[in-house]
Amino acid sequence: MKFAHPIATALFTAALLMTAGCAPTTTHEGTGEYVDDSVITTKVKASIFNEPSLKSTEINVETFKGTVQLSGFVAQPGDIGKAGEIARSVKGVTGVKNDIHVK
Repeated sequence: MKFAHPIATALFTAALLMTAGCAPTTTHEGTGEYVDDSVITTKVKASIFNEPSLKSTEINVETFKGTVQLSGFVAQPGDIGKAGEIARSVKGVTGVKNDIHVK
């Protein structure tokens, strides 16, 4: 019985440390944030794919904490703004960094 309390305390401490390991930091997302960003990325890609004037295969989409980063190439200068507008219109997007260039 004397050993039960220290063992329980050690297990509780280990559980707390493992839980804290999943917490988000400024450069690392937590599990929930990663899933949310994956959903946003998928929705933005689908929206760009459904826009006939844009070649979705040449536009890359990445999301970190709700901020979408667009990169790649388009044929017309107006397509850069169009891709940014499409990304901003997706629910959950908090900002857009548009690094798309004209070929």
